[in-house]
Amino acid sequence: MRIAYVCADPGIPVFGCKGCSIHVQEVIRALLQQGHQVELFAMRWGGEPPADFAAVPCHTLPTLPRAVSQAAVEPRQTGQRELTLLSLNLELRLALEQAEPFDAVYERYSLWSFTGMEYARSHSIPAVLEVNAPLIQEQATHRGLVHRESAEAVAQRVFRAAHVIVAVSQGVANYLKHYRETQGKVQVIPNGVNPDRFTKPQVPTQPSDDFTIGFVGTMKPWHGLPTLVEAFVQFYDEFPRTRLLIVGDGPERAGLEADLLDRNIHTAVQFTGKVAPTEIPGLLASMQVAVAPYPDYPDFYFSPLKVYEYMAAGLPVVASRIGEIQTLIQSDVNGLLYEPGNQVQLAQQFAELYQSPSLRLQLGQRARATVLREHTWERVAQQIVGFMQQTVSTLEVA
Repeated sequence: MRIAYVCADPGIPVFGCKGCSIHVQEVIRALLQQGHQVELFAMRWGGEPPADFAAVPCHTLPTLPRAVSQAAVEPRQTGQRELTLLSLNLELRLALEQAEPFDAVYERYSLWSFTGMEYARSHSIPAVLEVNAPLIQEQATHRGLVHRESAEAVAQRVFRAAHVIVAVSQGVANYLKHYRETQGKVQVIPNGVNPDRFTKPQVPTQPSDDFTIGFVGTMKPWHGLPTLVEAFVQFYDEFPRTRLLIVGDGPERAGLEADLLDRNIHTAVQFTGKVAPTEIPGLLASMQVAVAPYPDYPDFYFSPLKVYEYMAAGLPVVASRIGEIQTLIQSDVNGLLYEPGNQVQLAQQFAELYQSPSLRLQLGQRARATVLREHTWERVAQQIVGFMQQTVSTLEVA
């Protein structure tokens, strides 16, 4: 199949280091490995394409004018930015028409884009929409949203046009149920992992004689790093030949560093800063335990890439008992789960793993087996293409 992959979100640098960037790359990579042709339409690149994307035509969508883009930090100008993004739908339509024909369109849902799905509908080809988060709620809560009614109208429009809507978690699927336009279209396909990145024993890039607990991700409020720090402080008091390795960067870093300095524990914590995806396997090899310390969100909707990669690296994972994570990890079987926010329980699990190398090995082996058996990007792509083929059959009958 010749597939147009559309990512019109200005917040996603498709060749960058963010989790959303990795997601875009891995879905495309899996489609390519199955013999499909993919053309990528995106607004923001964030770097050079990976070497294995040499045959992927990359179409640059119009970006925000510099003045409007910079104005996004000014609340009074946020509305102008939103309307500008909405106006760029025409440019996407023209880009698709200039590059056609396609056999299907796969679009990552973004707040102001509807053209990809409507283009596919008008050309009687499968329109598959991937939804990773309740974007309207996220935008309103964390960044500000002026034209909420317009954003809701776009959501209804794009959901109506899609033949199939891929939700990355049951939490996202539950959110989508509130829209009548999604009825009968939603399929849950959790995220996955690329086993090729973890096939060989990795050389640790941050070696240490100390027992290392690690975290990978952007340091943002919803990642639960304060709980991780509190638990590590308790654990470190009892087991001082240990360290905490935090891989990534983000807005929470300065506050965490100041807190660690105040506690006089900063020498036991290492921050790597922003790293390229190619560095992740070696950094995971530098850890004995990996953590996903999400706080207690009532509508938790994440399908965390970090957890799949921790497991593929054969690490024992300690994670919050919440959302999609508790369907992926069986506590005491292929990882350990703790109650979100319970720093005492988390510290106790660190101690349990520290004192039992055999338990670490057992949990890590079972974790790797789980994701390689059930959660690869190849499996995700097979499901996506399967829905496209079903849609083709339906359109032919119609």
